[in-house]
Amino acid sequence: MIRACGRGVLAVCLATVLLSACGSSPSTGGHTVTLDFFQFKPEAVGTFDRLIAGFEAEHPGIRVAQHHVPSPETAIRTRLVKDDVPDVISLNGNSTFGELASAGVFYDFSRSRAAARVLPGVKKILRDLGSGGKGELNGLPFASNASGVLYNKALFAKYHVAVPTTWSDLIAAAETFKKAGVTPFYGSLKDAWTSLPPFNQLAANLTPGDFWTARAQGRTSFARQYPETARKLTQLYRYTQKDTFSRDYNAANEAFAKGRAAMYVQGSYALPPIKAYKPAFDIGLFPLPAGNDPGATRLVSGVDVALTMGRHPKHPEESMEFLDYLMRPDVVAAYAAEQSAIPPLEGTAPSDPALRPLLPYVTRNRITGFVDHRIPKAVLLEAIVQQFLIDGDRAAFLRTLDREYTKAVERRS
Repeated sequence: MIRACGRGVLAVCLATVLLSACGSSPSTGGHTVTLDFFQFKPEAVGTFDRLIAGFEAEHPGIRVAQHHVPSPETAIRTRLVKDDVPDVISLNGNSTFGELASAGVFYDFSRSRAAARVLPGVKKILRDLGSGGKGELNGLPFASNASGVLYNKALFAKYHVAVPTTWSDLIAAAETFKKAGVTPFYGSLKDAWTSLPPFNQLAANLTPGDFWTARAQGRTSFARQYPETARKLTQLYRYTQKDTFSRDYNAANEAFAKGRAAMYVQGSYALPPIKAYKPAFDIGLFPLPAGNDPGATRLVSGVDVALTMGRHPKHPEESMEFLDYLMRPDVVAAYAAEQSAIPPLEGTAPSDPALRPLLPYVTRNRITGFVDHRIPKAVLLEAIVQQFLIDGDRAAFLRTLDREYTKAVERRS
C-alpha cells in the first residue's frame, strides 16, 4: 500500500518525486511548450512549485507556469467566457465546478488512466455536482477533505467518554462535558460559513438519497425533508459556549487548540491551523452521527482539489502528461501529507493520525458529498443558516431555503 508521507518527511517525499522523475524525456519535437496552470489555492502555491520542478525534470521540453489570482472562481469564469482556457486547471469541487462541468467546457476523463485509480465513491461525488454528458468525469480528484467532529482525546479520556457512534451518544457526551464544566462544542458563528460543517453533515445523513433529483422535479422540498436537520442543528448549538456569535474561525481554532472545548465541528482543513498553536493533546476526528444507526452514518467528504483541462485543449499531449504526473500515487500522497488532505486514490491513506480512522469510510464508499456544494452560491446558504441559528425560526428557515433555491435554479436554466 502506498501511504502518504508524514509532515516531517515531506521534503524527503518531494525529493524522491524529483529524483524518480529524472532520466525520462519524452520527445517534444525539439521545441519547448509552456503550459498555463491555473491554480486556485493560495496556501498550496509553494507545494505546486516543487511538484512542477519535479515534472519539468522529467519533461525538459515542457515548462509549467503556475498562475494564482485572487477570487479564482470569478477569474476562471471570465477566462472561459473570453475563450482563454488555461491548459491545466485546479478548482474546488463545489457548485461552481458543477455548473462549469455541466456547461460542457471541461475534458472527459472517464476513460483516462489517471481516473481508473480514483476511488469510485470519490468519482461519484464529483460527478454528482454536474457533468458535460452521461457517464462523463470532467475532473480528476487530486485531494479530498472531510467534515466531522474534531475532538480532544485527553478530555475524552479524562471524563471516560467514548467516541460517539449515534446521535444519542453525541448528546450524552455533550451532557457529560457540560456537567463537568467543560464546553462540549466550540462555536464560531461570527463567521457565517462555520454553520455549514454541522449543517452539511446533518442534512447529508438525514435526507433521502434521491432528494436532489426529487427537488429538481418538484416532488419534494426543503420544508418537507429538512425539519429534522433544523431541529438537530439547533440542539447541537445549545452546547456551544456563550460567546458563539462573537467568535470567528481563527478564534475557534486557537480556543480548541488550547483545550477550551471537548469538540469542534469542522473540516479536515482546520487541522493545520489548529496544529500551528501546538496543542498539548492528540486530536481525533469522527463523522458526526446524525441518527441512531451506526451503520447508516456516512462521512461527508468533498473533492478539495479537482484537476481538469478544457474540452479541446491547445496542448493535449503535454497537458495530459502533466496531469498524469500530478495523479501519480507518490505525488498525490506528498501533497496530501502537507495539506492534511485525504488522498483519493486506491492504495493510498492519509498521513495525519487524526484522519486515518476515516479511511474505511472512504474505501468502502460510505461517503457522500457536501450539501452546500449542491446549492448554488446565489442562495447565500451560509447567511440563511446563520440567521436561523440566531432567531430559531424553523418555518422561516425552510421557507427561505425553498424560495432562494428555486430562484437560483430558475436563473440558471
